Amino acid sequence: MKKVRIGIIGNGGICKGAHVPTYLKDERVEIVGVCDIIEERAQFLKDEYFPEAKVYTDYKELLKDETIDSVDICTPNYLHSIIAVDAFKAGKHVFCEKPDAIDVTEVLKMQKAADEAGKILMVMRNNRFVAASQYAKKYIDAGKMGEVYAGRCGWQRRRGIPGKGGWFTTKAQSGGGPLIDLGVHMIDLAIWLMGNPTPVSVSANTFCKFADNDTSDSVNSDFGDKNSEGTFDVEDLAMGMIRFDNGAVLQIEFSWASNIKRERRFVELRGTKAGLKWENDDVEIFTEEAGQLLDIKPAGNLESKGHHNNLVHYLDVLTKGADACFKPQQGVDMIKILCAIYKSAETGREVVL
Repeated sequence: MKKVRIGIIGNGGICKGAHVPTYLKDERVEIVGVCDIIEERAQFLKDEYFPEAKVYTDYKELLKDETIDSVDICTPNYLHSIIAVDAFKAGKHVFCEKPDAIDVTEVLKMQKAADEAGKILMVMRNNRFVAASQYAKKYIDAGKMGEVYAGRCGWQRRRGIPGKGGWFTTKAQSGGGPLIDLGVHMIDLAIWLMGNPTPVSVSANTFCKFADNDTSDSVNSDFGDKNSEGTFDVEDLAMGMIRFDNGAVLQIEFSWASNIKRERRFVELRGTKAGLKWENDDVEIFTEEAGQLLDIKPAGNLESKGHHNNLVHYLDVLTKGADACFKPQQGVDMIKILCAIYKSAETGREVVL
């Protein structure tokens, strides 16, 4: 079996924690290059996991290796589209961490480059691949919820600002705060479960109230590289509403810091036949039968290996010709939504997409 030869660009926390474990277990993969601007990180990855891989500090040098089939981009957000476009020009397939890009112009460049190269573009949408989400999708697609006309979703942290003062809190590098960091996850899951309706307008507000607060109750505060002398010019809370072409609406709330009881991730959907609550990788259905209200909860623990399953799916697309769950247009729609939310918050007006 010919292995998929992959170069990993960006060798920090998300790479080591969510991507490397899958590659180590999948016999279809050969990691032939690791790249990071901090050479020690790339060298660690080679020494610890991939002894045959070449070490790079410049991703453009990695792309010159004509034997590489695909790159996996795990860099700060602003580099996602830049590296992806260069990778497509070099004839590589691309798997990329979320978000797709930090603005609409960049995500459109990404989509165009993939089309022109005739290569696969997939961006991490790990929450689609947890067991609770797969169950919910099958339930909805079977028509058991009827018309799904409204919902709400969010990822709320009480105190969990990542990499304070580093690229996470520097808008030029991240594109924004919890909306673009966390919002991608739950907005995507909600829209995917709703059948991917087209967004038509948004109305939103953002706030920054905890930039000078160092209290933490979340391991996420340890994520990323902190810089006590660095920048914090992004929001710590975003709230709003998205309207879709089919008349459905979706309320949103995302925070790195907010005075709530506890951290939680959730999607709640309202249908004419049933409602659904997805929370922290678990799911429950609210419906009625034989004249009685009925709650349905799958028995047993649902596995939540979303990152692993997403990467396996990508490899299935490359090696087996599987139909890609993620379509680049979905990424374009996502970045349009996120950028419109920031614009609505800035102008105080609804933004039509």
